[in-house]
Amino acid sequence: MAPPPARLTVDLAALARNYHTLGAVSGAPVHPVVKADSYGLGAAAVARRLMAEGARTFFVARAGEGAALRSALGPEPTVYVLDGCIADTAAELRAADLRPILNGAVQMSDWLDSGGGPCGLQIDTGMNRLGFRPEAAPAPFDGLALVLSHLACADDPSQPMNRIQRDAFAAIAMRYPGATRSFASSGGCFLGPDFGFDAVRPGICLYGGGPEGRPDPRIAPVATLTADVLQLRDVPAGESVGYSRGFTAPTPRRIATIAAGYADGVLRAYAGGGQGQVWIGGALRPLVGRVSMDVCAVDVTGLDVAVGDAAELFGPHRRLDDAASAAGTIAYELLTAVGGRAQRVYIS
Repeated sequence: MAPPPARLTVDLAALARNYHTLGAVSGAPVHPVVKADSYGLGAAAVARRLMAEGARTFFVARAGEGAALRSALGPEPTVYVLDGCIADTAAELRAADLRPILNGAVQMSDWLDSGGGPCGLQIDTGMNRLGFRPEAAPAPFDGLALVLSHLACADDPSQPMNRIQRDAFAAIAMRYPGATRSFASSGGCFLGPDFGFDAVRPGICLYGGGPEGRPDPRIAPVATLTADVLQLRDVPAGESVGYSRGFTAPTPRRIATIAAGYADGVLRAYAGGGQGQVWIGGALRPLVGRVSMDVCAVDVTGLDVAVGDAAELFGPHRRLDDAASAAGTIAYELLTAVGGRAQRVYIS
């Protein structure tokens, strides 16, 4: 059977470089966030490589993600579940040796009443999403191994809220001596050494996204989404391409049909405006017309392009943050949108 025409290539060596960069710039141990299947890159392969680089603590969002990661990695690493202990998940968490991040009084009661054990505690320092408000933070209790909070504006270093949250976390964390303190996410790693505390929890910067939502020379590209040219055609002036006549050729154009569409993570928001681009034939060229479920069209007029050639939708020549910005979104969404039928290929 022929290989799939759309591929997500994951550069594990680049992942490792980013892991060490984040540790160096933050001055703290790196505890990777591998939720959502490592942002679509494959949590098992990603976490194995990060373990080889020294990582021993990981964060996921769901208990099911944690159980799958435990199965892949074995008993050695510590795995925290950000959702916490929800309803009757305590037994499931213990069975897979997972540690819940307790986000409120009900979760705390459910965990402790079921027998307790190692866990984390989230303090909400201003995001108003998950966690105990500082004034409602519980007294220290047996089993508490980690206390964390989460930055709301880490991608904007000029935002005063970063310092407000940091100082609030520093104050409340003093209540829990002996617990590991974790505050900084990817962007937070770059806000200064006093944001690192005892451990940082990067996600998107591990995977090639910049800390401020744009490419950063300190962060290596990790993921490359490519798709093959299925067909080439000459479109006369005045004729249209794709659904709803989304593009009309102003002059004769050479159009390549690429084997990736919105089912593969090529967002429909690329259509129109000339913002959607791919790297093909040694140049950045625009997507034209509507993105379909399985294909998209690229103007390759004047380029030496053949059927079977690969177009790079994001990667080293079309950086992840730039591709996301062109679609009016962020790198997180672009990575997690890559469909399951795009083959994952790992290089080291």
